[in-house]
Amino acid sequence: MTEQSTDTMRLLPWPGPEGKPCYLVGSDSGFVAHVADNIESTQLDMATELLDHVEDMLSDPQVTPEQLRYVIARMAESLREVHRVARSRGARLIPPALDGDG
Repeated sequence: MTEQSTDTMRLLPWPGPEGKPCYLVGSDSGFVAHVADNIESTQLDMATELLDHVEDMLSDPQVTPEQLRYVIARMAESLREVHRVARSRGARLIPPALDGDG
């Protein structure tokens, strides 16, 4: 029986039960990692679309307070998702090699 390394953990782009962080432990090339990659890509694309929509709304003098509250709520959701993606990807970056000056 081989021992699975637990030193690689990936923060997944969806929350676990009760909104807590959900992690993938081990290989970052399996089915769950592929699904996570696709979801991250979708979340980032949706954030871009939302930003375009917000820019349109800001230039429209007839936007109502209700419409602004709604779009702000969607922006908060999107920002949470993008922040989670950034944390996940940042944690997986390979640290730069230290030079000999140490």
